Amino acid sequence: MNKKILVTGSILGLTSVLFGAFGAHGLKELISTESLQTFETGVRYQMYHAILLLFVGGSSFITQKTKHLIFYFIIIGVLFFSGSIYGLATNTLTAFDFKSIAFITPIGGLLLIIGWILLFIDFVKNRGDK
Repeated sequence: MNKKILVTGSILGLTSVLFGAFGAHGLKELISTESLQTFETGVRYQMYHAILLLFVGGSSFITQKTKHLIFYFIIIGVLFFSGSIYGLATNTLTAFDFKSIAFITPIGGLLLIIGWILLFIDFVKNRGDK
């Protein structure tokens, strides 16, 4: 499971750098400044959670059960939160109206928060060094 978390974290990090570069260079002339800032928010949160997964996967202080739960909450959270933000920011460029699924953005945010809460609870329950 640790390798899976680390690989996923590195993929999320890599794609956030790619999306960031695409936003800065490819979208600059195509969408409004406000939409570009929204897109950058999605990139930023994706990177934060890529780093979180790298920490979780490489940590011996977190139980395997908690790692497993955090992994799934973060993956689904990033897909819902950042993914929907990417769609909403580029909505004018596609035929699909991403506003119709905008309700998943806060659900994704909630899943990310739950991932952090699980990490906090695991740290509080931890009874010393392993």
